[in-house]
Amino acid sequence: MKKPIIAFNDFSFKYRSQQEPTLYNIDLTIYEGEKVLIVGPSGSGKSTLAHCMNGLIPFSYKGEITGSLQMMGKETKDQSIFQLSKMVGTVLQDPDGQFIGLTVGEDIAFALENDCIPQDEMTGRVTAVSNMVGMNDYLHSSLHQLSGGQKQRVALAGVMVDNVNILLFDEPLANLDPATGKEAIALIDRIQKETNTTVVIVEHRLEDVLYRDVDRIIVMNKGRIVSDLHPDELLATNVLEECGIREPLYLKAIKYSGSAITPDMLPSHIESVNLDNCKDNLLHWLEKKDGLSEPKYKAEPVLQLESISFHYDSGKEILKDISFTIHKGEMVSIVGANGAGKSTLTKVICGFEAPTRGKLYYNGKDMTNDTIKERSLKIGLVMQNPNQMISKTFVYDEVAFGLVIRGVPEAEIRERVEETLKICGLYPFRNWPISALSFGQKKRVTIASILVLQPEVIILDEPTAGQDFRHYKEIMEFLVELNERGVTILMITHDMHLMLEYTPRAIVIANGRKLADKSAADVLTDRNIIREANLKETSLLDLAERLQLPEPGEFVRHFIHVDKGGNGIGSKYVSVR
Repeated sequence: MKKPIIAFNDFSFKYRSQQEPTLYNIDLTIYEGEKVLIVGPSGSGKSTLAHCMNGLIPFSYKGEITGSLQMMGKETKDQSIFQLSKMVGTVLQDPDGQFIGLTVGEDIAFALENDCIPQDEMTGRVTAVSNMVGMNDYLHSSLHQLSGGQKQRVALAGVMVDNVNILLFDEPLANLDPATGKEAIALIDRIQKETNTTVVIVEHRLEDVLYRDVDRIIVMNKGRIVSDLHPDELLATNVLEECGIREPLYLKAIKYSGSAITPDMLPSHIESVNLDNCKDNLLHWLEKKDGLSEPKYKAEPVLQLESISFHYDSGKEILKDISFTIHKGEMVSIVGANGAGKSTLTKVICGFEAPTRGKLYYNGKDMTNDTIKERSLKIGLVMQNPNQMISKTFVYDEVAFGLVIRGVPEAEIRERVEETLKICGLYPFRNWPISALSFGQKKRVTIASILVLQPEVIILDEPTAGQDFRHYKEIMEFLVELNERGVTILMITHDMHLMLEYTPRAIVIANGRKLADKSAADVLTDRNIIREANLKETSLLDLAERLQLPEPGEFVRHFIHVDKGGNGIGSKYVSVR
């Protein structure tokens, strides 16, 4: 019988600054060698639960604890944070936030240097763990030259080198492109199997984590554990839907066809789910598609790029001869792997960088030589990292800042700021210091600070990264409302479902070049594009292929139509705002 390694017993926690507890009467046991996924909406308490495991509570975040929490049989309140760090290794959502060394090797070795490990032993352990995560060829590389996936591997190696018994991952997929995220989950699975380390993953992207088996899924809501089940059992319930957590897309399609999900269908993987009892329903459901067609844009161009190329002083071309036209009122996704050039492209559009070749036009006028200020009156940019945009201490002041600079009357500022804060789910936090917010909440603050300015074109770099499904829907539905009023929206995203559901058109960037410019459904049913751009096929494509459908794109388009509230059996499952 496996022994308990993490044991919460009637455990509650209340932050010092709050009136009500964040965790209520938690009873949870995680056993040695298990891999457990913790999911829940923002504010459910899952991050607080993780902070209790790694010692940040109560040593960094003060508050009142009742009940018991034992890690490896020892009460955490009787241990120091240093002692807990030898049991639990934490890989943060943003790897940059935990790097210490200047090179990969230095960073991995940091914990060993602190322990005064002899250099020969240190070198051997660093080599062994870097081999395990596939980074041995990069030991002398600068951390800042690594891709997002490589940074995750270094962060993992940095905690594994200390021979911890528990690996805790805080949203490991938040900043990774789809294919790299898939590799990260495969790496975590391999490490867990090879070392028998206990793994706890806190993550919004449930379907992506289920790319590899997990033993249990813990669902949290409002500070309590509402479910603790094997994935096959959980997915046969309505718990995820009731808690506002996105279900796997292939299971939603099965539900939309009128079929029930049962544990004996083995629904936790698209490869294993038994379709025998639902295949006929799915095929009949697909026959009901009502003449779906791709939208034809007849509006005049608002933004045009002609043969744009760009390189930094090093001489290596980041963008290579990119041309496309964005029409007024469009909502378009820009997708591709980490490092493909997507963010650099937005810098060129907004004027932070000047193209080495090519022209940019706005409403038919050449804006290639316009200043950043001139472009900012027309184009708003929400950056991927919220910390690069925030300049004020409090939420309200940050969102109001742009309006204050523009001399907008105070009464109008208050009205526009409060309306935007409500739409972005931030109104209850309007007087909070930004430092007290989570990464996802900070992201919403930066989105609000641009949306409140009402620009003609908005470019959003990963607008939903770190958001739970409810806030994802709120943000995206608000962007749809803006789009319907004529605001043109470009989104850089790794979220394939966002691309499918909200952007009829997708521009694919790979190795600095435009690889494709077509419908989102066509992009994600073309395995050549998926492979070359480091995207990830959705489970809808896998389901369509398992059904042996001749036109998978039609199946995907029909699903999106129904998912957005179109006619179909599944409409009752759709979350309507």
